[in-house]
Amino acid sequence: MRCKLLPSTVRQETALIRAFALAATLVLTLALGVQAARAAEPAPIVSYARQAKFDDVRDDLRAAIEARGLVIDYQSHVNRMLERTGKDVGSAQPLYVDAQSFVFCSALLSRRMMEADAANVALCPFVLTVYATVQQPDTVVVAYRRPWRPDGSPASQAALSEVDALLDGLAREALGIK
Repeated sequence: MRCKLLPSTVRQETALIRAFALAATLVLTLALGVQAARAAEPAPIVSYARQAKFDDVRDDLRAAIEARGLVIDYQSHVNRMLERTGKDVGSAQPLYVDAQSFVFCSALLSRRMMEADAANVALCPFVLTVYATVQQPDTVVVAYRRPWRPDGSPASQAALSEVDALLDGLAREALGIK
């Protein structure tokens, strides 16, 4: 015996199927949109590497910073700190042949980025790090945190782009990369 569906029941089922298809399409579109937005965001850490002696690249990085009239406020010896504190935190595994960071600012660029958005003070001072790992002792890396905010105004993004260009130029110069 075959069941006959009343026309109103067929319409209800059709509407339900269409609503489900629309909801599934919406969820998929949102998921792909979030994934695409994340892919469009710049990498938070920029790094460049080449075969070189650590001391040479470190000295070239210092010279590049100072040649632009910038003052290094602090030189952090990251590797020494890790070696000194390793046993205290339960890991004495050596990570770096050496790792050092230079902390500095640009009065001009810092002012521009903070005038664009007072919250940009959290992105100052600027830090460039140079390191060579135990696994690849002959490869020296210069890295920095990208000064970027996804919520920034156009003026803030423009000012942060200038800072990014400065840091990128310094990192490349220290390694002799064009």
